[in-house]
Amino acid sequence: MSGFRSFMDLALEEARAAAARDEVPVGAVLVSPRKEVLARAGNRTRELCDPTAHAEILVLRSACHVLGQERLAGCDLYVTLEPCPMCAAAISNARIARLYYGAADPKSGGVAQGPRIFAHPQCHHVPEVYDGIGAGEAVALLQAFFARLR
Repeated sequence: MSGFRSFMDLALEEARAAAARDEVPVGAVLVSPRKEVLARAGNRTRELCDPTAHAEILVLRSACHVLGQERLAGCDLYVTLEPCPMCAAAISNARIARLYYGAADPKSGGVAQGPRIFAHPQCHHVPEVYDGIGAGEAVALLQAFFARLR
């Protein structure tokens, strides 16, 4: 990819901030086709008492609000953990162009693991998917967070 710039560092910042709030450390950043950050967030399910307040959902909502539209065609999404099935479906519905994620999620993933939402025949839009970006740090954040809970 010529001229590629990763925004995973910002997603990792959001994941660290989520961990500091005692949320599962997942962060996401949504970038416009012109490579401008439209939204960034970390998980807030506990804080908001909302099971849908995953980092991905929060950035999709925020960016749609900022742009005044329900689709985010041409935008790129960076997330530190493989999206769950709920988030993968939302990513498809928002028409995200490219999804970049760090750590694989064998337990709850919905992209390369589990139901593989984008491979389902009823999936109307499939983004380009790139995995493993920043995976080492994303995995370390998750392992440290869950080790504290045990």
